[in-house]
Amino acid sequence: MTDLDLFAGSSGAEAPSGEGRGGPQRASSEAGVVGESLDRSAPLAARMRPRTLDDVRGQEQLLGPGKAIHAMLESGAVSSMILWGPPGSGKTTLARLIAEAVGATFVSFSAVTEGIARVREIIAEAATRRRASGRQTILFCDEIHRFNKAQQDAFLPHVEAGTITLIGATTENPSFEIVRPLLSRAPVYVLNPLSTEAIRSILDHAIRDDRGLGPLVLQIDDEALTRIAEGADGDARRALGVLDAGARLAGSRGVITSDVAREALQHRFAVYDKSGEGHYNLISALHKSIRGSDPDAAIYWLARMLEAGEDPLYVARRLIRIAAEDVGLADPAAMGHTVAARDAFHFLGSPEGELALAQATIYLATAPKSPNVYRAWSSACDSARQTPGALVPLHLRNAPTGLMRDLGYGEGYQYDPDLPDGVSAQTYLPEELVGSSFFEPSSSGFEKTISERLRWWRERRNRG
Repeated sequence: MTDLDLFAGSSGAEAPSGEGRGGPQRASSEAGVVGESLDRSAPLAARMRPRTLDDVRGQEQLLGPGKAIHAMLESGAVSSMILWGPPGSGKTTLARLIAEAVGATFVSFSAVTEGIARVREIIAEAATRRRASGRQTILFCDEIHRFNKAQQDAFLPHVEAGTITLIGATTENPSFEIVRPLLSRAPVYVLNPLSTEAIRSILDHAIRDDRGLGPLVLQIDDEALTRIAEGADGDARRALGVLDAGARLAGSRGVITSDVAREALQHRFAVYDKSGEGHYNLISALHKSIRGSDPDAAIYWLARMLEAGEDPLYVARRLIRIAAEDVGLADPAAMGHTVAARDAFHFLGSPEGELALAQATIYLATAPKSPNVYRAWSSACDSARQTPGALVPLHLRNAPTGLMRDLGYGEGYQYDPDLPDGVSAQTYLPEELVGSSFFEPSSSGFEKTISERLRWWRERRNRG
């Protein structure tokens, strides 16, 4: 049973606002409420679902005075929107409460279990309702990112015509998962993971409230409350589930201690999707921490990725890239260290090989930095694209045949190592690029030595 069943039933039928949680005498077992009665067999998270916008915790950036959704509700006119946030941040609850606040009919729909045929039914019902009573229909589409482009496009004409007000919910970055025309009509509102303090407040309320654990007269020590709040990783649903488990472990009129909380938490899984935004956010944090020469932050983000199950060889490849892009010739040994770390992990496997990745990470973070190899390569590629037909100067061409020598191939070429200073005055670029400079070394690390060598060579070429 999903959160959607709380409002729409397993068939996805509508639940008019103002008829109690879960709709009129039709709540699912997860709803916790049938009419005014309380279903004690429902999960604690369902029983404690906020009943008013004032009960919502942790989203003050949207619901506080003067903030976007608060101002929208004050005006009495709700427009389509996309709610983007992690699991347990309150997307479904917020959508339902918005509908109740403006007296709209709330229809819940899951892009995971239902398709366009059901969307058409909902839209037809909404059009009939609008003609008959003028009542607004809010269509809540959970996991909207699961719809493909054509399916998302199907909402557009009905959103534009005002037949429905669409509230889409997603855990994925809308920039990548939601079609642009829909984003232009439905602004994105970001729900944050709940803070530890917000979750503590939710847990404390659940312990005391009659809908929750109030009748059990439980006690919970402060350390246990903090342990559960922190272990939930911003997910109120998970926190309430752990509290419910802790209550069963403690027994009637018992005490939820830190040990009980630890047992209820069991294993704390990392919030991480190896193919989603979390993956890119963490590797970006690792890369930027190394670039910023912060070994503590760098090794932390490395640990976060590996603990979450990231492929260590993916991390090794990124470290090799960082060695070239950010350290470069300021420390030429960096490339050798990262390649060696990759080989060491490949040889040792996990977990022993992870230490080699940690060593390479710290080495890169503490090495002198220079992006000049990266810049030189980018600049050279730009010039190559702009001059694809530039001829190789004759003196640089190889002349393996008599005909080629007769045509001037290789004529005038000087073998630099045979010259007194090992430097000739000849040029090596195509005629139209003579004088161009792609690599400009800095005074950082080994590049200072390179800079001195280049200056010395230039002086001798100019003498020639």
